[in-house]
Amino acid sequence: MKRLVFATGNPNKVKEVSEMLDDSFEVVSLKDIGFKDELPETQATIQGNALQKARTLHQALGVDCFSEDTGLEVDALNGEPGVNSARYAGPSKSSEDNIDLLLEKLKDERNRTARFRTVVALILDGQEHLFEGIAEGEILLERQGEGGFGYDPVFLPKGASKTFAQMDSEEKNAISHRGKAIRKLISFLKNQIG
Repeated sequence: MKRLVFATGNPNKVKEVSEMLDDSFEVVSLKDIGFKDELPETQATIQGNALQKARTLHQALGVDCFSEDTGLEVDALNGEPGVNSARYAGPSKSSEDNIDLLLEKLKDERNRTARFRTVVALILDGQEHLFEGIAEGEILLERQGEGGFGYDPVFLPKGASKTFAQMDSEEKNAISHRGKAIRKLISFLKNQIG
């Protein structure tokens, strides 16, 4: 069994990937390996941040690893908040403040089209690989739903009747940006051992 370090401290994300991979790979978190350093996210793009985190971890420990970065891109705001999605309203990383700022900036805007973009960066046997997932949709006028995180309460995916925050995790993973990117990663990894 090959061990892969997921550059996250979120046990739910690790569990999700582990369940999709069966027993061919052991997926562990930063916490599982005792890695306590903050991974940098100083690049100008989502792809750049994903690669930066994976490269930092790989250089520090020499392990096979992957990381992901996600951003919300709103057309009427020229792609904002994009790479700054988590810190849109400031360094506190408050989802509520971020949503408030987004809704304020869009209050007179009729074009509310947007997309979530996730990039997964994998370093396996010293080789870098990128996988992207996109979920198209629109920003609602107000929050709907209690679940999810980040901008989920105001994001209505294209063709859906409820926001990501109103969906259970299985529904959301089936159509979400992160779900799409992770499925591409899983498919690649399965081919590596096939």
